Formats: sequence, structure tokens, C-alpha cells
Amino acid sequence: MDLVEELSPLLAAEAAAEAHGAGIDPADLEQGVWLRLLELTRAAGPPPHPAAWLRTAVREEARGARHRAHREVPYDPVGGGPSGGPESCAEGRVLAAETGRALREAVRRLPGRCPRVLGALLSRSDPTYREIAGELGISQGSLGPVRSRCLGCLRRMLTAEVAAPDLRGRA
Repeated sequence: MDLVEELSPLLAAEAAAEAHGAGIDPADLEQGVWLRLLELTRAAGPPPHPAAWLRTAVREEARGARHRAHREVPYDPVGGGPSGGPESCAEGRVLAAETGRALREAVRRLPGRCPRVLGALLSRSDPTYREIAGELGISQGSLGPVRSRCLGCLRRMLTAEVAAPDLRGRA
């Protein structure tokens, strides 16, 4: 019996058992082990105990896949680079800071008590509704509707600003 035919069922079973924990497709794991076997066979001939070698090779391939998964950074095809979030590169940090500044400026321009309401909701100290209501002097039950009206106003304001194109010197 051929070595490949002999080891195929065992490899399929071992790869299926190890693949999930390694976060890899069983077929990819099998392919990696077959490649190892080919390289070993060319260099030193077939292993003396093929089944034992295969089990060890599957575990080593799975361990390598786990290790690579921890080091790899997903690629963001839209942003054209690693997708470590918007603040993963200098440009992303600048854009995030500018977006934050624009949002804070828009909140300050809101009418009535909306700047105070949204400012309290966006606070870094993450206050509760009870604390916010106490700070603003309004009932806790009315904070939700006031927040919704303020967010609606902010949404309309930002939509109008974004929708109005800048003509950039064109008439």
C-alpha cells in the first residue's frame, strides 16, 4: 500500500480534530502536513513510524497556525492597509482626532440645553442617567426623550453640513 493512501484517513481525522482549535481549515492543515512529508521524504526517505510522525506533524502545523494567527494583522482592503482600527496608523489617529473635534464643535452649536445634555452623555467619566439628570436639573424620565431630540437635531445639522458640497472655486 502506498504511504499517501495509508496515511490519508488518519491525516483527515487528525486535521479535523486539530483544525478548529487552531482556527484553520482542515484542508489547509492537511496540505501543510503533506508538504512536510514530501520535503522529509525527499531529504531522508519516509519516516520510520509514519502514523506517529503524522500525528506530531499535525500538532506542529496547528501550533504554527495558532502562532501565525496571533502575529498577523488583518488587511483592510477599503483603507488600503492593516485594519487595526481607525487609530492604528498616524493618519488614522489624525482623522479620528479631527472627527472628534468636529463632533464636539457641532455639539456646542446645538440650540438650547442640547450642548449640556450631549456633553454630559459624552463625558469620559461615563455618568449614569441619574447623575446626568441631577447635574442638569431635569427628571431622569425626561432625559431619554431630551437626548433623542438633541441627537435628532445633531443628525440633521451634520447631514446638512455633509450634504452641502463645497464648490471649491467653481460657480
